[in-house]
Amino acid sequence: MPEQSNDYRVVVFGAAGVGKSSLVLRFVRGTFRETYVPTIEDTYRQVISCDKSICTLQITDTTGSHQFPAMQRLSISKGHAFILVYSVTSRQSMQDLQPIFEQICQIKEDIRKIPIMLVGNKSDESQRELDASEGQALASKWKCSFMETSAKTNYNVQELFQELLNLEKRRTVSLQVDGKKSKQQQKKDKLQGKCSLM
Repeated sequence: MPEQSNDYRVVVFGAAGVGKSSLVLRFVRGTFRETYVPTIEDTYRQVISCDKSICTLQITDTTGSHQFPAMQRLSISKGHAFILVYSVTSRQSMQDLQPIFEQICQIKEDIRKIPIMLVGNKSDESQRELDASEGQALASKWKCSFMETSAKTNYNVQELFQELLNLEKRRTVSLQVDGKKSKQQQKKDKLQGKCSLM
């Protein structure tokens, strides 16, 4: 299938078992799987609004192992935005993101223009090794955005993808299509008493 130029490509990186696929599946399909199934590489598509027209949000869920460096480089060079996931239950999973971040910097050069989200997943777990402040500190050092999520409880999953799209400065991208908002967003707008312009 030929890639369309109006695709908006988001690449999800992180160590094995941090919940990359769970986050993506929760966002795209609204499902959560308890069992761990290793990913080689999967791509999911979601229709979104882009510069007042419709484009495809293409999410590449990468492998957690470092067996495929060529695939990793290709994903970075084609990516428009990046989600770097670690598990709050594993300090090592946060450290594993360093070489990936460095590679994004090397390939993309000026990363100030690239939307990057650092994500501490599994925030519902009680056995934490990492505090939210440690994720925030790393995000400040890397000059990227930070958010904690839980794919299991669906905490901040929609917000993560919306926030990532909000970081895009070169064009206007939004999860809303044709001005239709998700039920969650409608509820949020009611609570905040704000309306959002498209």
